[in-house]
Order: sequence, then C-alpha cells, then structure tokens
Amino acid sequence: MRKVELSYALHHQRTGESDSAAMLRNPMMDVLHAVRSHGSISAAARHLGLSYRHVWGQLKQWEAELGQELIVWERGQAALLSPFGQRLLMAERLAQARLGPQMEHLRAELERAFAQAFEPASEAGSKSLLTLYASHDHALNALQDMAAGWGPQQADSLRQALHLDLRFCGSVDAIRALNEGRCQLAGFHTQPFADTNSLSARTYRPLLKPGSHKIIGFARRSQGLMVAPGNPLRLRNMQDVARLQARFVNRAKGTGTRLLLDELLEQSQLLPQDIDGFDNVEASHAAVAQAVASGSADAGLGTEYAAREAGLDFVPLTEERYLLVGLKSALDQAPVKQLLALLRSPSWGKRLAELPGYAPDHCGEVAAMKRLLPWWR
Repeated sequence: MRKVELSYALHHQRTGESDSAAMLRNPMMDVLHAVRSHGSISAAARHLGLSYRHVWGQLKQWEAELGQELIVWERGQAALLSPFGQRLLMAERLAQARLGPQMEHLRAELERAFAQAFEPASEAGSKSLLTLYASHDHALNALQDMAAGWGPQQADSLRQALHLDLRFCGSVDAIRALNEGRCQLAGFHTQPFADTNSLSARTYRPLLKPGSHKIIGFARRSQGLMVAPGNPLRLRNMQDVARLQARFVNRAKGTGTRLLLDELLEQSQLLPQDIDGFDNVEASHAAVAQAVASGSADAGLGTEYAAREAGLDFVPLTEERYLLVGLKSALDQAPVKQLLALLRSPSWGKRLAELPGYAPDHCGEVAAMKRLLPWWR
C-alpha cells in the first residue's frame, strides 16, 4: 500500500482560471497528464513552465521510487505513457472525480477560514453565511465562487458579502435536510414536463408543502448518455443500452439522476436487470464520466458539462430544471436576499450561459410549486 500525503496552496485566483481548478494537485500526475496530452516530454515541460532537465529528472526519480517505468520513449518517437503510467493516471482521475464534492466543500471551508484572517478586524464576521444542501451541480460551484467575489464583475454590495456553504448529497436527501432544519435552501433537479403521475412527481410531492415551501428558479441543464469519443456503440437511448448490453455505470439511490434513470426505464418498459451494470454505482457526474473515460464502462447517465470536461461524447436525452427550494420564512433572511439578487444579476446569467449544457431558466424567480413544477397539478 502506498502512502498518500495531502497539501494545498493559497493564492489569488489567476486570470482565466476555471472554477474547477482548485482540486488536489500532484506533480507526478500533472507531468503524466501533460505528456499524454502533448506527446513529448519537452512539450509537457513547456506546458508546465518547467525545464526539460527538471521533468526528465523527476520522471526518473518517480520510476525508481515506484519500481516501474512511467514513460515509453525512443529518440525520434512520441513519448507515451507506459501501461502502468496509464493505469496510475486513470486511477488518480477516478479518485479525484469520486471525491470531487467533498474536496470542493473542504476547499470552500479553507477559503472561508482564510478570508477571515485577511479581513480587517473591524470587518471580521461581517460575511453572510447561507447553507445549501444540494444535488451535485457544477453551476453551483460557479455560483459559490461568484458569491465570494471570484467571478466576473458584480455589484459592490455583493462582492465579498456571501459565503455559500455547499453540502452535496442526493436531491431527495437535500430536501429532507431542508425539512429537518439542517440548511436554509436545498437544490434538486427534475424533468419539468413529467406527467402528474410520474415517478418524479410521486417522489418529490410528499416532501414539498404548498404554503410552507417556495421554489426558486436556478438553471436548465442537459442530461444524457456520456459515451466514449465517437460513440463507438452508436447508443441513442436506454433501449440501445439494454439491447447492446453496453456496460453501464449508475448513480446511487436518492440522487436525482438515479430517479431520472428509473423514470427513463419505466417509460421504455425496461427493468433494472435489463441494464448491464445497473448496480455499478458512482458518487457524482464527474465520477461516472471518468469511469467511461477509463474504459471500465461504455456509458453512464449524467450532465453534458461532466461529459465535455472528461473529453467524452454526449447523447442528450432530456433537459431538466435545476431548482432551489426553501421555506417561505427564509426569504426574509439577509443571506437569501443576497443570493436572490445575485441570481437575478446579468453577470450570473452570462456566467451560466458560458457553462456547456446549461442555460438560464427563471434565475432567482421565487414561485409557487405549480409555476416551475408543472407536474404539481
């Protein structure tokens, strides 16, 4: 068993840095990824801003420590990862994808703690805190960064004013957390035009109480099959997945995506046993995408954003609404008012539209159930 040590760095967000850049970093994995992407050690060194000699020396040191070669290279030929190097990189990427929600929460907590140290004593504790339990969603990470003042330009009244405490879990579990008083808002996703007797309606309706809960518009996003580049099996829908016995990777019970899959199977008159890999479960969209990218699965259900980030092809199956829900009494709380103002701002609409597979949809609009959940009727 190899020992793993964790570390982190503290810096200003760099110009052009993506919202997902602040993950755990490892120099060896960075080098392996750069070599695979750029095809040579010298090109990888330039990409990383390092000298050829430094990267070459690191590779030889790591190979000696691990007892296996990482790079297959001959003069005049492109550098390739060895089979061991490929397995090592894929294993690390899958682990990062599985732990993504927890690492994002840890990062946010560290940023919040350090922000207090950088603030003048007179301003310490002046930030608003809003706790949000939610189904994992990349747009929420972008919103969290913007609320903290990291995103595009926004009103001075919003900069450095709100800390969004994200706790990722399944959609059903998020609403339960709200009802149990563990958060101020919950995030969930559902097909907006599902039937009133659909599985989505039957699942969410008992958790939401008209008069007590208010729905807040957030985004529309595309969900579908994440498949290898070129879609080699020519998958178009869940019927194809079942017919061709494609190796599938699923999400856990209690997640909105698992609920969507159950609904798609019901509509197609398919059973769980018709799907090869129905019990093969991953914890996030990114982990499903990485499982497909690594070749351990042929397809998985997830967001277009996660597919594009992993370099996969995407077969759209449905557009769904991602919504926030809170108690009516919470709407008068200052952090909720600040969040609503940010959601309604042109800056947020522009940022959301830049994310692959996302579109603005009633952003910041507070509505009754039947307004944004047509199946409520």
